[in-house]
Amino acid sequence: MPDIRALSAEEARAAIADLSDVLADCVAGGASVGFMQPYGPDDAAPYWRDVADAVGAGVSLLLVAELEGRIVGTVQVGAAQMPNQPHRGDLKKLLVHRSARGRGLARLLMEAAEREAAKHGKTLLVLDTATGSDAEAIYPRLGWQRVGVIPDYALWPQGGFCDTTLFYKRLA
Repeated sequence: MPDIRALSAEEARAAIADLSDVLADCVAGGASVGFMQPYGPDDAAPYWRDVADAVGAGVSLLLVAELEGRIVGTVQVGAAQMPNQPHRGDLKKLLVHRSARGRGLARLLMEAAEREAAKHGKTLLVLDTATGSDAEAIYPRLGWQRVGVIPDYALWPQGGFCDTTLFYKRLA
């Protein structure tokens, strides 16, 4: 049974190696999550240090999925918004290591992220994901509403334009 939990800034800093491994594996597998190939764990470490700082500053929530004591998945909620959007959060970087897929970790991470966001006063979450990706199919099954597609929004990690699909979910 996986352990799904939110990390403090200190825990995030201690987990940078595992988090970097997950991110590098996802980019190597073709996930359009902001980084270009080649991309290894050493490349990912500065990103996770920034995330840990954001958690410490209270502007992000970081959740992880652990199997046998190893982090194999993660998701973030951007909790700090403009003054007219205190109720909204941005779901970011749902990542599951390829070796741990097919075990329901994405669903468990999403459910935990929604609960944590609600605890922090969020009633609306938004996200974007690569159109046509495996990840895109997850969100409607979890009750997220598709808004539309922005063409050529980003690049695939191996190059070439990537359309992006936008989703939202109201939290009860």
